[in-house]
Amino acid sequence: MTTTSVPAEGAARKVTVLGLGDMGSAIARTFVEHGFRTTVWNRTASKSAPLVEAGATAAATAAEAVAASPLVVICLLDGTAVDEVLASVDTAVAGKVLVNVTSGSPAQARAYERWAGERGAEYIDGKVMGDPPDVGKPHVVFPFSGSRAAYEAHEPTLRVLGGVVYHGGDPGAAAVEFMAQVAMGFELLIGFLHTLKLVQAEGVDVTGFTDRLAASVAAYPPLLTSMAEAVKSGEYGPDLGSLDVQAALMDDLISHRESVGVESVRMREVKTLMTRRITEGHGDQGFSSLFELLGK
Repeated sequence: MTTTSVPAEGAARKVTVLGLGDMGSAIARTFVEHGFRTTVWNRTASKSAPLVEAGATAAATAAEAVAASPLVVICLLDGTAVDEVLASVDTAVAGKVLVNVTSGSPAQARAYERWAGERGAEYIDGKVMGDPPDVGKPHVVFPFSGSRAAYEAHEPTLRVLGGVVYHGGDPGAAAVEFMAQVAMGFELLIGFLHTLKLVQAEGVDVTGFTDRLAASVAAYPPLLTSMAEAVKSGEYGPDLGSLDVQAALMDDLISHRESVGVESVRMREVKTLMTRRITEGHGDQGFSSLFELLGK
């Protein structure tokens, strides 16, 4: 097990960024703008030119870049790219803190922590919930997890990137948060688009409908909280009404979509789950009880 002490003042102002795609470049530029001695590296060396003009130092190799700073931020395309870069730097990471903000799974994050620990480095996994132009602004959220000592030592540096949230010592926790948040966004937005298709097919103005929908959605947070509490406790009350009553709506919702040529697979999935739950004798429970059927 490695230990991380608070960096000396000079060391605290040094940071390396590996990977200069849109997000990596935004991260590196933010560090430069905040006065950090920033070393950058990218497989395509020409991508470092704008950052060098801004004040960064370009390294010829990833290993040279790692050697330049106590804190190394990795921002690459995917896990395959991370694997290749880590293999190229290998034992050069000894004594460093690696902060990997590349998208990836919780299992990958835990594997990277083991890899780092075997080479005498500390590991923090992170994700970026925002777009490159907004890096450095408070509304961009960076969830982090992994080595608590390393996070606490370098938190002031990481905070220049935006809002940061530490999710604990499990290195996979930040990825869990990121994937769940993104998945929820996609689930919500594809449902929204299907609904707009339905509204438009009936000749209703989609913007006017959306204004009314926004007012309805504002009432959802208490419902979400109560559903999460029901899932945690396993005690399912009749939220949204009992399934026996809710299920009666499903044929109407499905037939309405099909009558105007709008895809209905999502509504059919809900009906199937409701029918299964009712058949199992839980028709008096609410929508949250469908959670029990969502395993493979």
